[in-house]
Amino acid sequence: MTVSLFCCSQIFAQKLWVDVYAGATNYQGDLQDKRYTFNQAHFAGGAGVTYTFNDHWAARFHLLFGKISADDKQGRNTLRNLNFSSSITEFQLAGEYFITPLNYHSLTPYVFAGIAAFHFNPYTFDSSGTKYFLKPLSTEGQGFVDGRSEYSLTQISIPFGGGVKLALTDNLNVGIEMGLRKTFTDYLDDVSTRYVDPSILLTNRGPESVELAYRGDELKNGSPYPDPNSIRGSSKYKDWYYFTGITLSFRLGAGGLGGGGKHNQYDCPTNIRQKY
Repeated sequence: MTVSLFCCSQIFAQKLWVDVYAGATNYQGDLQDKRYTFNQAHFAGGAGVTYTFNDHWAARFHLLFGKISADDKQGRNTLRNLNFSSSITEFQLAGEYFITPLNYHSLTPYVFAGIAAFHFNPYTFDSSGTKYFLKPLSTEGQGFVDGRSEYSLTQISIPFGGGVKLALTDNLNVGIEMGLRKTFTDYLDDVSTRYVDPSILLTNRGPESVELAYRGDELKNGSPYPDPNSIRGSSKYKDWYYFTGITLSFRLGAGGLGGGGKHNQYDCPTNIRQKY
């Protein structure tokens, strides 16, 4: 009985991996229409665990941290002169499918998909360098203009993508992964629809809301505040964010994934007998 319990605990440990992640985040939305950029990418990190069910399937739980940002000065709408930054914290549960059997190949491509909850909080700095979080300012009239409700800072996303894992030893592998996040919000950047009459913003949220809803007047030869209801952003497409990076995985237990060829399959011997 003792041997059987020990063996079963070893089976579980052999299938459990601890993952450490490092990479970069990117964003796509109203202030950045390109999917990936190097000049507006930021460092990302995280950790988690992966449990392998068999040679092809695994499940993982990861906690990831990153930052996204964009600036109209780097994009096409330079007259609007908006910018934002936001931290991203993501809790992800996803399934992995290994295209080649995990325990028989040193190099294993894979795809993944799942569900995630993430938190964001866009902010900017005014012309004097004071930091303002944008959601409380309701720069598009969220919360007091008909049809424009306040957005939540905690949202659901659909993570999916793919990568390649390379076995370094029986208990250590390294992978490179590209992951996309489909969101259901258009307010990662606090920009989505049309301008609001500045007098309405002033009455409901104060002068900071007016100042940060449109910043073209800060530019040399810049234009004054646009006509109310003119286009500020596009609500047709939701915002996206991305994690791209390297994962280092350590397996708990012995045996299993190795450097090529056939490897252990985590099975206990069937002929173990112990008398008590």
